Amino acid sequence: MSEKRSAPAVDPTPTGSKGLAAGTLGLFGSTVIGLASTAPVYSLAATVGFVVLAVGAQAPIAMILAFIPMFLTAYAYRELNRAVPDCGTAFTWGTKAFGPWVGWMAGWGVAVAGIIVLANLAQIGSKYLWLLTNNPDLYDNVFLVTATGVVFIALMTFISIRGLQIGERLQNVLLGVQYVALILFVILALWAVFTGTAPEGATLPQADWFNPFAFTSLSGFTEAILLCLFIYWGWDTCLALNEETKDPERTPGRAAVLSTVILLVTYVSVTVAAMSFAGLGDSGLGLGNEENSGDVFLALKDAIFGPWAWLLVIAVCVSAISSTQTTILPTARGTLAMATYRALPERFGRINPAFKTPRFATIFMSVVAITFYVGMTLVSENVLSDTILSIGLAIAFYYAITSYACVWYFRKEIFTTVRNFLFKGLFPLIGGLMLTAAFIQSAIDMYDPEYGYTVIFGIGGVFVIGVGSLLVGVVLMLVWFFFAQSKPFFRGESLNRDTEVLAPEDEQLIPRSVDGGLM
Repeated sequence: MSEKRSAPAVDPTPTGSKGLAAGTLGLFGSTVIGLASTAPVYSLAATVGFVVLAVGAQAPIAMILAFIPMFLTAYAYRELNRAVPDCGTAFTWGTKAFGPWVGWMAGWGVAVAGIIVLANLAQIGSKYLWLLTNNPDLYDNVFLVTATGVVFIALMTFISIRGLQIGERLQNVLLGVQYVALILFVILALWAVFTGTAPEGATLPQADWFNPFAFTSLSGFTEAILLCLFIYWGWDTCLALNEETKDPERTPGRAAVLSTVILLVTYVSVTVAAMSFAGLGDSGLGLGNEENSGDVFLALKDAIFGPWAWLLVIAVCVSAISSTQTTILPTARGTLAMATYRALPERFGRINPAFKTPRFATIFMSVVAITFYVGMTLVSENVLSDTILSIGLAIAFYYAITSYACVWYFRKEIFTTVRNFLFKGLFPLIGGLMLTAAFIQSAIDMYDPEYGYTVIFGIGGVFVIGVGSLLVGVVLMLVWFFFAQSKPFFRGESLNRDTEVLAPEDEQLIPRSVDGGLM
């Protein structure tokens, strides 16, 4: 990697930012967005059943074990953000540590994960909205559900373009609705269990549910860990908004660590409550019943909430819609950073002067997500379901790169103090190794045609989608390499270890060459 310092690719703003609205978020707002990005209600609804099918009674400990690499990776994000508070996050840090090729792929990992999950969030949000009508002609209507999902993405795109403050206020309300529903779920479920009013099959929480040595299947264990990685994923959104945060060197990192801890408590509590109330049987309400695996809350809402079951339906709908907006934010800002450093065409680096947001990047990513969503739905809803199972590969991929980037970027500082050894060296390294192991083992398991709902080219459709989506990034990177505008990036001139923050200011941006001259 070249260590050559170069002039900015574009004129810097006086603040050294990319023209985004600085100082918009505090610790509370940043933490809220980090939590909302994970869509806690939707994530639990979509994964708890599958985790139970994979590991049975060990679902709670699987949640805890999956938290470990997330927590350790959060320290990598925190330390890198303190040194380089750039909205490109994994892309910028990966490039500074390992060079342009690794950095570009890290940025692609963020983008592809966002695109895939946007499609699924739109689908769930729309489905649950029409479930409120209790009319199967509406919520089973593929065209209506898909069209409504497209409207959700478009609406959240509009809000994202209008500025971060309105988005923060919206997220405060939507996250509040989600946590009220989750708290009620835990209280009502456990109350029924302890008072003996829960249905047949209910059981008191067991200490063995937290036994890390009780797993009986390696493939089941890795499947559960990858599923749990998905439900924790999203807290890094607060890092992608670092340039719009008060005290950008510290606040986003603190919010990231705080978000992961809150999520751990949330997910373990809800999982224990659901397992206790429904039991692990393979019939009726039991969580071992495959018919309940796709959506635990849909299966249990009437039994737990009775006539108030619509509250849980609203919570899942709100969770999906909320996360739609918070998923758009980091993907747009990631492409903004990539364009700023010449890793993408210049248009992605334009900032709307009125709202201080990356309008073109936001609209582009949303259009791509809508196209993917509609395309996958037209092919098969089973394919769309497999995309959510595959997303763990992209998540593990770019989180692992970030963890290793932290170790390598700070390699000269690691042994200077105990703090540096732990937070810049040991913790990120262990987190990266765990994520790498999960990626490799999961890819092996996904290759099996029996994994997931589809088979493509004689192998598991989840493998084809997961690995294939990453390989698409390789192709796009090679295509961009042959454009003249990309040369400063791939030569290590527009972004290297010593590069300062570059700043496209507004949509009248004047591109400059790496030597400072007009192009």
